[in-house]
Amino acid sequence: MYKALVGGERFRFDSLKEVLAKANEIKSGDELAGIAARSDSERIAAKIALSEETLARIHGEPVIEDAITDAVHAAHDEVGFRSISALTVGEFREVVLSESFPTEWNGGLASAIGPEIAAATAKLMSDLDLIVAASRLQVVTKCRNTQGERGVFGCRIQPNHPTDDVTGIMLSALDGLMYGCGDAVIGVNPATESPDTVGRVLHAIHDLIELTGAPTQSCVLSHITTQLAALERGAPVDLLFQSVAGSEAANRSFGISLDMLAEGRDAVAESHRRRAHEFVGEQFMYFETGQGSALSADAHHGVDQLTLEARAQSVARLYDPFLVNSVVGFIGPEYLANSRQITRAGLEDHFVGKLMGLPMGCDVCYTNHVDSDQNDNDNLLALLGLAGCMFVMGVPAGDDVMLNYQSTSYHDVASVRKLLGSGPAPEFASWLSEQRGWDPAQGILELPEQWWAAVGARSLPAIGA
Repeated sequence: MYKALVGGERFRFDSLKEVLAKANEIKSGDELAGIAARSDSERIAAKIALSEETLARIHGEPVIEDAITDAVHAAHDEVGFRSISALTVGEFREVVLSESFPTEWNGGLASAIGPEIAAATAKLMSDLDLIVAASRLQVVTKCRNTQGERGVFGCRIQPNHPTDDVTGIMLSALDGLMYGCGDAVIGVNPATESPDTVGRVLHAIHDLIELTGAPTQSCVLSHITTQLAALERGAPVDLLFQSVAGSEAANRSFGISLDMLAEGRDAVAESHRRRAHEFVGEQFMYFETGQGSALSADAHHGVDQLTLEARAQSVARLYDPFLVNSVVGFIGPEYLANSRQITRAGLEDHFVGKLMGLPMGCDVCYTNHVDSDQNDNDNLLALLGLAGCMFVMGVPAGDDVMLNYQSTSYHDVASVRKLLGSGPAPEFASWLSEQRGWDPAQGILELPEQWWAAVGARSLPAIGA
């Protein structure tokens, strides 16, 4: 039993699941699930009760008993955990915010921090706490290039097309490259879920990378089974993608299992060995998460959105990913009702992932029926940049014409890079400097005529043919 006294009123919470849910900041999804605090006093009481519990107790009381819990606990660094297990959550928050924490964290502590502990810590933090703490934690990964180093603010080009037209996708991708975007990945969400479509787009992006010499990764964000079917037919899979959730039941609704992810990873690893000269590292998994996914599948088990998000990220951690990002405002107002909730969720998701040692990015976004606008997107983008977010999306004009939601644009990425004095991955930055006309201060590449003649509009229909 968890207990606290607030304003002369006694509150008690019968389980870790309950106290975590009621300590959470206001989220419409938690209210929809009927698990949110019923008043500010109850929320404060839950935070107090949570702050006084030890990390050992939280680690020993799983909020869900399923295959994810088993796998995460099996991979947990029990030896490293001993150094912090006696701390309360409140004490651990102070440790995380201390100047010395990054040194200890870099020594391997990240693998000893489980999802419930990461979520509990975030629930005791202000927005500024989340920004400051995450900004000092760096996660470096390598595939075709290197992501996550100090001063790198990456970007995924997201050149989606409503009919998967290869020419349209390539024009959009070229536009992004001209703004210095695309170092994280050129990643397409296909409109059609078929191995033929996925293979055609993968070949086209690979051809574009080869023709331009841009040191970046390709990905088509279809279901993992579709990507593997395309791989079997000879498609070049740089990054293997899958959306994941925080409960086994929710992942089952996605049509995936932990074994399926492991088998897919092995298949792509084998293909990369045959293409070893193309890569500078061996991390090639890409995962997307987002608060509300388990609830939307009716697979939340009474657990709050933030804790489930941390559990989803702990699934990603099992496979040593190259990239992970929360698609923070994509599901809709039933789960995050307005800009305030989206901003909070974006900062939480980024911090929790970083604390567990993940290469965290964010799709700063909202759907058109939520109480938010582009100014709110700009605000969260700037805050995440200050927080050391590893990468964000680059969508033409910030308006995805296939998925019909609002995200961040190539121009936005260039603006934040100028604001923070940051840039793309080092290999990508070197490539840009070799192209005539690249001006980091302006954030745009003026391509010479011969460059266009080789890979520009006249050649686009032939790419991926």
